[in-house]
Amino acid sequence: MLSTAPLHNDLAEGPPGGAAWWLNAADGVRIRIGHWPAAPATRPAGTVFLFPGRTEYVEKYGRLAGDLAAQGYAMVAIDWRGQGLADRLLADHMVGHVGRFSDYQLDVVAVVAAARAMDLPQPWFLMAHSMGGCIGLRSLLPGMPGMIPFRAAAFSAPMWGIGIKPHLRPGAWVVSTLAPLVGQGGAYSPGTGPSTYVVDAPYADNSLTTDRDMWDYMGRQVRGCPDFALGGPSMGWLGESLREMRRLRHGPLPATPTLVGLGTRERIVDPLAVRAVMARWKAAEFLVIDGSEHELFMEAPATRARFLAAATALFRRAA
Repeated sequence: MLSTAPLHNDLAEGPPGGAAWWLNAADGVRIRIGHWPAAPATRPAGTVFLFPGRTEYVEKYGRLAGDLAAQGYAMVAIDWRGQGLADRLLADHMVGHVGRFSDYQLDVVAVVAAARAMDLPQPWFLMAHSMGGCIGLRSLLPGMPGMIPFRAAAFSAPMWGIGIKPHLRPGAWVVSTLAPLVGQGGAYSPGTGPSTYVVDAPYADNSLTTDRDMWDYMGRQVRGCPDFALGGPSMGWLGESLREMRRLRHGPLPATPTLVGLGTRERIVDPLAVRAVMARWKAAEFLVIDGSEHELFMEAPATRARFLAAATALFRRAA
């Protein structure tokens, strides 16, 4: 059942007509979705489902919703469990946590059911960033419960590996596996804490974007709504994500027409892991953007326009 939720459209800077709703996943966890319709004067082109990355929230993609609306696309974005305004899963709300990585698929199923109840315009497409790319790849595979009939998908810097220094990876596997066994699954992962990156880190040499305006946009949102803030991931999240990424890197790949974008300055996800998947995924398009950091949707205007043009061209061909 849908019920009205807050949407901070002043912070999102999204197009007119936006709204948000609460809904519950099958295990009772409350999540939030936001929806922006296509611009009335455009020819309807379908609906884009936006799967955000870790720490993110609906409003972060308000400007993207405006870009898509101008081309005839409605957009629905998700607050995953444990972040945004969705239910936080630990007493310390600054820890990014999930019980099992497969729990995110319960959120996907709930969003699909809501989209069907709302009769959102067809065809449906997927845009997914970072952690959303890990969740999204799983949701495209045949046999997933509540599988979305996406016509095509576009992934921005998908989290198919985490940027951990090679000599630290064995330790990350060991520590994240043992921590839940000794009651420390909710503790912050090593080297992280309650700090929110876009608020506490300096713009200079940040690992998200080369665009100062977009950096300020993201920081302004969290300062305007402190409930958006999220710190580092839990040990439980780290272990679950490592196992899920390993499964995806070596598992089957979907037949869905797909575009994957990656910046040459990527420092958040592991570029080698993305390239390893793309070496197997011959049918997918791979767009490497010179000089771009992690956030292709939040990068300099030319980068944003290039990636969006490639994604919507794919969507039009698939439709």
